[in-house]
Amino acid sequence: MSATWPQRFGHFLALCKLRVVALIVFTALVGMALSVPGMIPLDALLIGNLGIGLAAASAAAINHLLDARADRIMARTRNRPLPRGELDERQVLAFAIALAVASMVLLVAFINVLTAVLTFASLIGYAVIYTAYLKHATPQNIVIGGAAGAAPPILGWTAVTGEIHAHALILFLIVFVWTPPHFWALAIYRRHDYEAADVPMLPVTHGVEFTRLQILFYSIILVLVTLLPYLTGMSGAVYLAGSIVLNIGFMGYALAMLRPKSEQLAMQMFNYSVIYLMALFAFLLIDHYL
Repeated sequence: MSATWPQRFGHFLALCKLRVVALIVFTALVGMALSVPGMIPLDALLIGNLGIGLAAASAAAINHLLDARADRIMARTRNRPLPRGELDERQVLAFAIALAVASMVLLVAFINVLTAVLTFASLIGYAVIYTAYLKHATPQNIVIGGAAGAAPPILGWTAVTGEIHAHALILFLIVFVWTPPHFWALAIYRRHDYEAADVPMLPVTHGVEFTRLQILFYSIILVLVTLLPYLTGMSGAVYLAGSIVLNIGFMGYALAMLRPKSEQLAMQMFNYSVIYLMALFAFLLIDHYL
């Protein structure tokens, strides 16, 4: 029996990884807010975030397309639309291209060329350079490829101002340093899946103990980097207090990971890291408007 239109719509929606897109758009929104002393201009708030979100959804769809073989093997991903045969590769490619074109048209026509160029570069960086090459080439895949995922605050900033500011680079650096411990915690939990799919994630190539040490190393750097908004005067005491509380939790997980624990601890750290980033950027936003 062929899928109904609501079912087909749901299949396409699943390609977009909406929770990931929501986090991307939120960090872009914070970049917009911190770029101006007052309220975000309406065109940047609505059209800018829509354009950035569409590009992120396009990158996610391309990720589904390029990772289809591995997705069929891994338990976490085998129920995605392509492995289940709910969509074919031509449909996914056409959908991804349509999203990317819509994103570029909106950003070029209503925002600015710089934001469009940087957004497109981020799309290519994640969907092609990371997914098609780095992910299967090196255990440092997530470190190098993390630059694309860390770009949204810069995209938000340039959508409002038309230029890249040092404060935007600080926001980029926070997400960039957060990315390895975030993904390596998941990789520890799912290492057997990655090994079966021949994806050289760090726990597969260097072992769990080494990966735990790397998580601790990057967590320490993250704590230091998250002080920069306060030290540079970009944010104040509200952000500082919030970041300290969040960093205590993050370091608590990173240290606990050094001791033999159940597999669930790695997944708990992964889940906390998502809450951590959302809350950290929320504190940046709250502090800015107080």
